[in-house]
Amino acid sequence: MPRRLPVDPFVLALLGTVALAALLPARGAAADLVGQAAGWAVGLLFFLYGARMSPREAADGVRHWRLHLTVLLCTFGLFPLLGLAVRALPSALLSPELATGVLFLCLLPSTVQSAIAFTSIARGNVAAAVCSGTFSNLLGILITPLLAGLLIGVSGGFSAGSLADIALKLLAPFAVGQLLRRRIGGWITRHRRVTGLVDRGSILLVVYSAFGEGVVGGVWHRLTLPRLGMLLVVEAVLLAVVLTVTALGSRRLGFAREDRVAIVFCGSKKSLASGLPIASVLFAGPAAGLMVLPLMLFHQMQLMVCAVLARRWAARTPVPSPDVPSPAGPAPAGLPAREGVVA
Repeated sequence: MPRRLPVDPFVLALLGTVALAALLPARGAAADLVGQAAGWAVGLLFFLYGARMSPREAADGVRHWRLHLTVLLCTFGLFPLLGLAVRALPSALLSPELATGVLFLCLLPSTVQSAIAFTSIARGNVAAAVCSGTFSNLLGILITPLLAGLLIGVSGGFSAGSLADIALKLLAPFAVGQLLRRRIGGWITRHRRVTGLVDRGSILLVVYSAFGEGVVGGVWHRLTLPRLGMLLVVEAVLLAVVLTVTALGSRRLGFAREDRVAIVFCGSKKSLASGLPIASVLFAGPAAGLMVLPLMLFHQMQLMVCAVLARRWAARTPVPSPDVPSPAGPAPAGLPAREGVVA
């Protein structure tokens, strides 16, 4: 791709993936195959993170409680408040079903895979992003249905089997990578392009699978163009507010640059992978499709916007040599000193 291209190449890849899913969505056995491929790609991504990340970095990520608390407050505090504000909009601007759908997406946990992938692309604190994304999803199993019952007025729960699902698909590959780190960690560190290709490839697979599922289900035919335009405007404002608050707030709180990257990408995301199963339990009837439509659109929007941010931040940050450790910078007030830069 030409370097002077005005649009980020990865955004073009995302748009091309959406167009492919709209024209040629996977159906039947092919859809199952695509879903399995996306799951394997995510597992491979976590395996590579585990193989590349030193045990000390992983331990530092777990102990970084101020960062995790900041992300959780954004995910289950700031977002729900903004969702209630959207629900208060007049029905002439946004139908009650769509407004409830926006509120529902605001109650969901953060993404794991895409937040970590973008943190890695932007050379942020991947260890903290892994922990924050996992903590958010584990807590979301309980918190999201409770908040939905309190703020939306629905009842239901989320299968406890999702806990084992997270452990099997995310934590197990990461643990295997940690066990094999001494044998393959050096090779992976020297070949960063491999992890980058898996980062981007896994995101494209998830986008194709999710968007294609909506096309096959006929969700997009239930909405008029004016309503769709207003929904996109509302969600763009929602995403812009959260991105601004996480970026400025993390800077005011004195977090290091790598930590601020993790906070922005973990605190501004909402999980489609968790949201669709939860919605299938909480909602039913013909309005269920419109309830999840805001989540599907927000998911695509957050990926495209964060792809641009991640590539821009990566371009402004020099790549540390794998053979020469980066000098530790001054630690912000109240935080322990960090050694080097987490890639």
